[in-house]
Amino acid sequence: MTDLSKIPVTVITGFLGAGKTTLIRHLMMNPQGKRLAILVNEFGTVGVDGDILKSCADDNCPVENIVELANGCICCTVADDFIPTIEALMALPVRPDHILIETSGLALPKPLLKAFDWPAIRSKITVDGVITLADAEAVAAGRFAPDEAAVQAQREADDSIDHETPLSEVFEDQIFCADIVLLSKADLAGEAGVAAARAVIEAEAPRRMPIIAMTDGVIDPRVILGLNAKAEDDLAARPSHHDGADDHEHEDFDSVVIDLPEVDDPEVLVAAITRLAREQGILRVKGYVAVTGKPMRMLVQAVGERVRHQYDRPWGASPRKGQLVVIAEHDDIDEAAIRAVLGA
Repeated sequence: MTDLSKIPVTVITGFLGAGKTTLIRHLMMNPQGKRLAILVNEFGTVGVDGDILKSCADDNCPVENIVELANGCICCTVADDFIPTIEALMALPVRPDHILIETSGLALPKPLLKAFDWPAIRSKITVDGVITLADAEAVAAGRFAPDEAAVQAQREADDSIDHETPLSEVFEDQIFCADIVLLSKADLAGEAGVAAARAVIEAEAPRRMPIIAMTDGVIDPRVILGLNAKAEDDLAARPSHHDGADDHEHEDFDSVVIDLPEVDDPEVLVAAITRLAREQGILRVKGYVAVTGKPMRMLVQAVGERVRHQYDRPWGASPRKGQLVVIAEHDDIDEAAIRAVLGA
């Protein structure tokens, strides 16, 4: 099978809350005449991003072309989940022209690229490109690591410590693997913030690559699709902190699912989520909440202390059941304390 007959796949990676789902929604609305299929891999057992994308389905990307895997990292469950899912997408009655993969915010992209070398799919698909999103405001402020001052103090106190913190390793691996880096939320960062974030990424990048500022996921699809990078054949140029390891671990991070009763005042919940980030080091909160007297469910998306919420659609026949996924580094997960703050 020639390369021209292979289905191109774009891997969209990036740290927690960088805007991957928002970017994919923009691509769905501007498919450039292509029929898309989407695979979403979430960290935690409750899917949010896949549900958001399915609500945007249309003729160019129907619901059956959007698949969500929430049972673990797809590069760790290649035989059981990833390959069967890719094969199912390629076997759709109308073959997709392009597949988008949204990785978990905690994913290391290089092990996923290695999965494309599996014989069952290598002759059928190719990695068109790896697009890494980075929150410009957060990167400019150095918030891709939990506490850089503490890390530095630890290094100075113990000469034997020479490894990066888990969060910065994830960030760096995503940059190392990229063909293009998109600086998201450029409007919040401002010109100075974007310049600072660009400088950070240029210093980390192993090679020159385009670094493009972006707001609300809006970018010309021609810039990031059709790169023909064949990334599965280019692994040597994409270094990783985990090169040489047989596999990679996700024990650095953990998640809990919190069932919530109806909320009377959304702002009280927002304050509670902000408190979790400030006091317990919670990285990410996302899910749906039932608000008293409101027929629509409220979508909550939080990155650190930045909390966004909006009413996305009526509950309809679905039970009015609020659920939030809370993600943090493993040592910061205290389910009882989280429940106490959220009033669950």
